[in-house]
Amino acid sequence: MIKLFAKTVFLLLFVGTNAQNKQVINLGNNRELFVDQYLIDKLSGIQQTMHYPKNEGPVLYFGNKWEGSFCTYGTVIKDGTQFKLYYRGSGILGEDGNDNEVTCYAESFDGINWTKPTLGIHNINGATNNNIILANAAPVTHNFSPFLDANPNAKAAERFKALGGTAKTGLIAYASPDGIHWKKVQDSGVFTNGAFDSQNVSFWSESEQQYLCYFRTSTNGFRSVSRTTSKDFINWSAPIRMSFGNTPLEHLYTNQTSPYFRAPQIYLGIAARFMPQRQILTEEQGKILGVDSHHVKGCSDATLMSTRGGSNYDRMFMQSFIRPGIGLENWVARSNFPVLNVVQTSPTELSLYVIESYAQPNTHLNRYSLRLDGFASLHSDFDEGEAITKPFIFRGKELEINYSTSAAGNICIELLDSNGKPLPGFTATDAQEIIGNEIKRIVSWNGSTDVSSLAGKPVRLKIYMKDADLYSLKFN
Repeated sequence: MIKLFAKTVFLLLFVGTNAQNKQVINLGNNRELFVDQYLIDKLSGIQQTMHYPKNEGPVLYFGNKWEGSFCTYGTVIKDGTQFKLYYRGSGILGEDGNDNEVTCYAESFDGINWTKPTLGIHNINGATNNNIILANAAPVTHNFSPFLDANPNAKAAERFKALGGTAKTGLIAYASPDGIHWKKVQDSGVFTNGAFDSQNVSFWSESEQQYLCYFRTSTNGFRSVSRTTSKDFINWSAPIRMSFGNTPLEHLYTNQTSPYFRAPQIYLGIAARFMPQRQILTEEQGKILGVDSHHVKGCSDATLMSTRGGSNYDRMFMQSFIRPGIGLENWVARSNFPVLNVVQTSPTELSLYVIESYAQPNTHLNRYSLRLDGFASLHSDFDEGEAITKPFIFRGKELEINYSTSAAGNICIELLDSNGKPLPGFTATDAQEIIGNEIKRIVSWNGSTDVSSLAGKPVRLKIYMKDADLYSLKFN
């Protein structure tokens, strides 16, 4: 009887511990951004606020005769010290996947000043002095979308991979050692279950240890997104339709989902939101600007969404992330389409790119800048607020934050046990008041930054803030 009682108590404790552990986030040493409520339990006097990129102006015009007014579906890749840009070149409006479409390439060493190298790969109209990396490959050149493969087992000859194609062929896989010279992985499409009439993006997921592809689908008549996965980039799973929670359906023309390089467990989607029935320009204004007549009706902007895998996007912020710029030329159909990926262009700055003035003679690439990790923040006004995280366990010995305060503001961070009780030595009284504006600041208590005694134990953070923003945090 005693043995049975002891066994019962053990099982109850075991079950209780498991139930508690299921509610504890394994943070490890991941950097966490505040683009969703993954880490947040309670907020009082604090809001999660989206921040807006700064318009830095045009950085590249698509004026070559093989580029033209219908350049779109861009991708930017940081490869070591070099930035690589890919985009569709097309000066003639035609059906998706027509023979006139080519894939063009530009490069930069700072992400700001771009050049179009003469590659000599493809003969166009009797000349090879162009920046074309793919031609005579319709319909792949309609929406060719490459990535730098982060899979540690990727072959050197396949450092870069790409997908492109339409419903006619399915998505055809390509590979390249240098991002310039490309070959088909196989002749037939590797994934055929979709319409693919937009940019279909793929990448190697470090957190899921597989390739992912987010592609165009339709939900109740709205342009939307589905997802498929692969271990080898050849064999892909049955697609799963992505959910957007309890948000209204909108036309998402491109999704541009990719892992944020400083927090690869978070996939950010800077999506092109399309309003097909909203007409800003009159027909006469369109003629004056040289807008193709098929594109006078409709307008687009960019929205910010995120996912951590699975079948759900988080659209915490429904407002526009990048609004169309000043001038009627920015208010035409399919303009303001975001380029895939964000890249770091200084120790404190990210760059994002948008293709503007679509279907016009001056179609170009526009750069926007944003603070490193600065997509969203925990924000407090002048009155002090508090934020409490969910319980989590971490690895490491110090807490790093990316933050800014006003001269009168401050941030103070307290460590709690999983039940919310302040931990001795890590209370608000022990914590150093943090004032300033830094990308990387190590938090301290009583003059010490060492939190290794708490590693592997369930804890919470209680964050006090006054006239301040907290953009990200990470245990090192």
